Amino acid sequence: MSNQVPNTPSSSSDEVDLGQLFQVIGNGFKKIARIFRNIFNSIFNGIIIFLLFIQKHFLKLVITGIVGLSIGIYLDINKEPEYLSTMVVEPNFNSVQQLYNNINFYNELAKSEDSVALAEALDIPLKEAGSIKKFSIESYSDENQKVQLFDKFVRSLDTTTQKAIDMEAYLKNFNSLDARFHTISLTASNNEIGKKIQSSIINSISRNDYFNLQKDISDINIKLQDSIYAKQINEIDSLQVLYKKVMLKEADKPMQGTNISLGENGNQDNKELSLVNKLEELKTSLVELNEEKANKSSILNVISAFPRKGVEVKGLLNSYKFLIPAILLSIILLILGLLSLNKYLKNYKIK
Repeated sequence: MSNQVPNTPSSSSDEVDLGQLFQVIGNGFKKIARIFRNIFNSIFNGIIIFLLFIQKHFLKLVITGIVGLSIGIYLDINKEPEYLSTMVVEPNFNSVQQLYNNINFYNELAKSEDSVALAEALDIPLKEAGSIKKFSIESYSDENQKVQLFDKFVRSLDTTTQKAIDMEAYLKNFNSLDARFHTISLTASNNEIGKKIQSSIINSISRNDYFNLQKDISDINIKLQDSIYAKQINEIDSLQVLYKKVMLKEADKPMQGTNISLGENGNQDNKELSLVNKLEELKTSLVELNEEKANKSSILNVISAFPRKGVEVKGLLNSYKFLIPAILLSIILLILGLLSLNKYLKNYKIK
């Protein structure tokens, strides 16, 4: 008599479900492989079609390249050289927006080749104004400077507002006008023009009545704060002398019995220590005030002046022997491509 146990319906159903699952997974991998294969074939066919196109029109492209290179070399030889000069400045008293407006105004005059107005604005001869090609200005700030500006900004707020300020959001929405330093760039055919117009750019900001008023008020406030710090330091010095005298008199008193009170001496020492700490705080504040005085001595601080001579502008993007062939080849490729497309569409329509 056989002891075999027949398959139950549940075990047979599990085997069927697993088989179907593996089949679905296998079909999924096949579809993914087919998609990648089709993509690869399309890319490969596209490359082959492009190479066949280049092979068919190779001579035309070579002739176009040679003509473009010849024209570019001729233009490079005969073109007027251009020189770049840069200056780094630090605007004070909210003058940065006016500085940007002035530089953009000069740039518009240079682009429109209005040498008369540019010469008048910069107080230079007409010929020198005509040599100016372009002005630009941009902020100069790294992550450390941004963090310092954020710290300064937070310190100016009350405690409740400070908690609501997010540093990442501040850095993400950082306004370039808030940067401490800004770089002014000048492109001209005269390599010595930068040094000549530097004073005019600075004076265009320094002559502003509003900024001069802000500077005068700042000078008065700094002078007043300086006198307050000096007075407080003198008062602390006087108190320290007085405390020393008191301590000396206390020390000269004869000892009465064995009763020693440390209360007054302890209190005296605390007062001395408090005065020393306060004196250090005042000295630190005085150093910061002197730094502020130096930084705000002018409406527009020149960190790095225009050089005596500018640097010649070079590079592929400024070379005609690169630009002209690239432009001509792009045009001829576009024309030949459109002609081939038109021919293909006609044949497709006939079929």
